[in-house]
Amino acid sequence: MNAIIVEDEQLAREELAYLIQTYSSIKVTNCFEDGLDVLKFLQDHETDAIFLDINIPSLDGMLLAGNISKFKRKPYIIFTTAYKEHAAKAFELEAFDYILKPYDEARIAPMLTKLEAVFKRDHCPTDKRSSAGNGAMSTPVRINLRQDERIIVKEVNAIYYAEAREKVTLVYTNDAHYTMPMSLSEFQQMVPDSLFFRCHRSYLVNLSKIREIVPWFNQTYLVRLNDLNAELPVSRSKVKAFRERMHLNH
Repeated sequence: MNAIIVEDEQLAREELAYLIQTYSSIKVTNCFEDGLDVLKFLQDHETDAIFLDINIPSLDGMLLAGNISKFKRKPYIIFTTAYKEHAAKAFELEAFDYILKPYDEARIAPMLTKLEAVFKRDHCPTDKRSSAGNGAMSTPVRINLRQDERIIVKEVNAIYYAEAREKVTLVYTNDAHYTMPMSLSEFQQMVPDSLFFRCHRSYLVNLSKIREIVPWFNQTYLVRLNDLNAELPVSRSKVKAFRERMHLNH
């Protein structure tokens, strides 16, 4: 996945490039200081993502994004700015995200993980092919998880389940839990559909970690996981899809 940075402040440009290199496999191919230069570049070149400051010379970031939104192949736009007041307009332009300066590693790292996951989902669907029965993936996927002020890099299959908790998502491995500053739906986009199943509006489970399926009331189920004492409900609306994924007899 390739990206360009549009930022007229050198220190901010260098810091952002460092964070992208540290927390993702995204390749920064070019950096620009001027909006018109970016528009000229994009007439002859394609890029997958643009990290775009708003306050830049010649053509500000909002006007530039407006032009880019008309492209047939639209790159993901991540606004990077010190100004909160442009957020509503940014999302009208279907921005992927809106990052405030000064940069917060704990905010940027999961955003980069999500960006790569969405890119793979949209452009590389074969990467998610796997056996639903055993949850094996064709290639290992790594994910950045937040623990206090640290970013812990894990194999995605180390995750047992995730739980919606107000405005955050709690992610559980066999020996720890992590707090992700996003909704459960957003976190679900970061992990392979072939391995994870939304068994309830509040729970996302790794199918390969299930050790027992227990019949529950109203023809629903509880699932128990390897190594953990947790019991997760399968909601009534998810039962049919769950039976299909787990090859249960009807």
